[in-house]
Amino acid sequence: MELSTIYTPELFQFVQDHLQEDPAQLLLKHRSSEKFDLKEAVAQIAARQKGQRKLPEWAANDAVIFPPAVSLEQCSSAQTAAFKQQIASGKSLVDLTGGFGVDAYYLGQHFEEVVYVERQEKLSAIAKHNFSVLPNAGSKYRVHCADAITFLNTLEDKVDWMYLDPARRGGGNQKLYQLADCEPNVVSHWDVLAMKSRHILIKASPMLDIKEAMRELPELNEVHVVAVKNEVKELLLVWKEEGKGKMQVFAWSLPSPVPFCFDFDEEAGAVAAFGLPEKYLILPSAAILKAGAFKAFGKHYGLQKLHPHTHLYTSSKNPAQKHFQGRVFEIIEEVRVDKKTIKKQFPTGKVNVISRNHPMKPDALKKKFRLRDGGEDYLIMCTVSDGSPKAYHCRRN
Repeated sequence: MELSTIYTPELFQFVQDHLQEDPAQLLLKHRSSEKFDLKEAVAQIAARQKGQRKLPEWAANDAVIFPPAVSLEQCSSAQTAAFKQQIASGKSLVDLTGGFGVDAYYLGQHFEEVVYVERQEKLSAIAKHNFSVLPNAGSKYRVHCADAITFLNTLEDKVDWMYLDPARRGGGNQKLYQLADCEPNVVSHWDVLAMKSRHILIKASPMLDIKEAMRELPELNEVHVVAVKNEVKELLLVWKEEGKGKMQVFAWSLPSPVPFCFDFDEEAGAVAAFGLPEKYLILPSAAILKAGAFKAFGKHYGLQKLHPHTHLYTSSKNPAQKHFQGRVFEIIEEVRVDKKTIKKQFPTGKVNVISRNHPMKPDALKKKFRLRDGGEDYLIMCTVSDGSPKAYHCRRN
């Protein structure tokens, strides 16, 4: 595909001239243009506006072409793409599901040779163009417009790393989670993937159950749960040709450079200590909870769990330390959940509500007592070790 006939100098100039304007209004103001495709220009403006947070380096580069909205929505952020450099490096990398090219670009910084594969002609053309205008890219990035598995079968030499981000949308645009349901199907093509590569890195849905992934791909060596601002963004599955021993699980809360690491045998063998709330309540990070390190987390930091099904912990001492993956709250007092008490405790009506294994959910409580989020106060509701529901007025420590 020849992009220069669409993305003309006039189009690029229009994008830069109107970058801060409302895309919808631009379509009304400039209904027709003989020099360039107005709809595409406006789409580029909208994409750049959305990309400023997700891909600031790309959005700041005037020459970068952005893809259709769905590809921008589904691609990794610069932060999570660059993070993958900690997992994979070597001589040769093949990205079989290239997409917008974000992962290939950032991963490729730690490789000598990078092959990008994408079956959509326009996306592959956009990626080829962008590799030519982004820093530290150039000739080491080779672009192929091809089906992933078809291309895989043409590879003669084994590569150091194979990367895949299987499409997680079905024919009716429904979201898919299981590896075997995604495209390409890494489960059914596992043998050829492992035959053609020394290492495999798969980006899976954050909704995928880790133990289900282990059942689908029992040869996995590592799972990395990657969270940003306490929201799980990616689940990364790693296989290594030389890998042996138990599968390791790494919980990352970026930008912290230190993960919480454990294995499921360790988790199964750990004995949880239970107790009633002491001075502090501890809420593990989203990455810890997704990873399933419920007992291992408590054991590592010497914490007591409030209840087998309440993922809240307690301690008489503040366990927070550098790279601690969790939020620590100091208990001010236990409170009754009734109108009189709630009004007395939170006279402004502003309080952050957290519910863990409690019959009342945050939205229901806020609606009932006309509360709104905000401020330094927290109302933490939970079930404790004797099975009774409790509520505590807390402040973040």
